[in-house]
Amino acid sequence: MDLVLKGKKAFLTGSSRGLGFASARVLAEEGCTVVINGRDERQLKEAADLLQSETGAEIYYVAGDAASSEGEINLIDKAAELMGGLDLLVTNTGGPPSGKFEAHSEEVWQRATDLVFLSHVRLIRAALPYLKKSDAASVLTITSYSVKQPIPNLILSNSIRAATVGLTKSLALELGPEGIRFNSILPGWTKTERVQEIMEFRAEQSDSTIEEEINKITAECPLGRMASPDEIGRAAAFLLSPAASYITGVMLTVDGGIVKGIL
Repeated sequence: MDLVLKGKKAFLTGSSRGLGFASARVLAEEGCTVVINGRDERQLKEAADLLQSETGAEIYYVAGDAASSEGEINLIDKAAELMGGLDLLVTNTGGPPSGKFEAHSEEVWQRATDLVFLSHVRLIRAALPYLKKSDAASVLTITSYSVKQPIPNLILSNSIRAATVGLTKSLALELGPEGIRFNSILPGWTKTERVQEIMEFRAEQSDSTIEEEINKITAECPLGRMASPDEIGRAAAFLLSPAASYITGVMLTVDGGIVKGIL
């Protein structure tokens, strides 16, 4: 299937590694011009060079903190300037700390809200003037399957990511008449650095090993394994693409079947 992505201009936050990087790679393979983002400029440059060598696509990068209250507009403006516009936006951030409810102060809750929810709000707001000029405008928020099935010891993520899903659905309704689509990917357990950190936390809390914690998770998954980042990236590229032009307001769970609910 041709995803009709050739020549489209895509900006992805949190994309020097993990799910963001995997999504950027698939978009580049499909012919997009891509701008990636991260806080570590050295790591970001290495990621951009790797994408360039692997795909031959036009790859740029802008360093900066997508969770900063002042940084989002600058990131969007710089990305749009580098590409001469913006068609596709992926809002992706790291996750908040692990732990139960009583482990987190109000300050931790506020930082997590900035990271996991308000970053999406600010990025989308800054991108709208550019997206309104595109004939294929599409936004993808990356959240978690925890918005459907809460994950133990991830109270911050379980709670705050649900707000991003509400935002995504609301914007799909509000801005659909202007031709801008909004969808979300709800990833399951995926082999990323973030998941490695969670497994380390769980092993420490349970006095077990990382391997034992991974085995507990995969035992709950009908497919019996974690996802690779590329499996999430391919789903992301499809939802963003003109091939999915009649899909908006969808929260796509890509989890190997671990969510047990029907809806």
